[in-house]
Amino acid sequence: MTDDAEHVTMLQRSPSYLVSLPSVESWEKALRGKVPENVAYSIMRWKHLLRARPPAQLSRHAPKAMKGILRSALLKELPKTFDVDTHFRPRYNPWDQRLCVVPDGNFFKAIRDGKADVVTDTIETFTEKGVTLASGEELNADIVVTATGLNLLGIGGISLTVDGSDVELGDTVAYKGMMLSGVPNFALTVGYTNASWTLKADLVAGYVCRLLNHMDARQQQICTPVAPKVTGETRPLIDLMSGYVLRSVEKLPKQGGARSLAALPELHPRPDHAAPWPAHRRRRAFHPQATGSYGRRPHQGLTYRIDAMRAPNARIASMR
Repeated sequence: MTDDAEHVTMLQRSPSYLVSLPSVESWEKALRGKVPENVAYSIMRWKHLLRARPPAQLSRHAPKAMKGILRSALLKELPKTFDVDTHFRPRYNPWDQRLCVVPDGNFFKAIRDGKADVVTDTIETFTEKGVTLASGEELNADIVVTATGLNLLGIGGISLTVDGSDVELGDTVAYKGMMLSGVPNFALTVGYTNASWTLKADLVAGYVCRLLNHMDARQQQICTPVAPKVTGETRPLIDLMSGYVLRSVEKLPKQGGARSLAALPELHPRPDHAAPWPAHRRRRAFHPQATGSYGRRPHQGLTYRIDAMRAPNARIASMR
């Protein structure tokens, strides 16, 4: 926006953590065309995972230290006269909400060049000239771009029905963050909240493809995650303290406890290693018994029921 406007002011109600990262790194460019695509993908995936995991772990176990690291980085990016503690010192700990990435530090450059600034305050009212703030300050603006009031909408607002009964998302338990208990043949994508969203999206896509191949090979058409009778402790599928999450949290699926699939142990470098348990305890996606009816995964507390092609009581999920 600063390339087209004379000046841009970012008005925020409260600060967020910002960190500058390159949009494309030079070594990634060097890999392209020089090594096979699958090798380059694996290397870049490893790199992004290894870079994301330590800050997330440090934020969880030593938040004060992480705050200091983020503040020091900001001081290097911003003018000496900029009030970092007013505009970029959130009340919450890092990774209680997602960190905001500044591609190539372009936002900080705009501030250094005087083409952008930051105001931390709340809006009292809109006026003919712009905005009046709670502090009494007037912000003149030719154009006001609103970016607030977001509420999460689970599965895009789709209504699910199983055997004629409506499915309440808040009553379901997620399997691997991608399937819902009691809902057959349905998968959704929920990315990582403590790393790049698409790293987890890759895992979901790969897992769904392996599941479909497994079912096709055995002439099975229906797969339903079944929650145990006692699910134990559950928590929100998206475990963040952001306002847009908390406003919708009761309407979103739940996940398991300490070994849930949204937890940090799930960060795996390879798409086919989506399980959050140690390597020696990993199993294939499905292990149907001799009858081909059931399979169980350790720690998850969810059982897959796989119905054969000619199952007389096949359960069907419909969407409207």
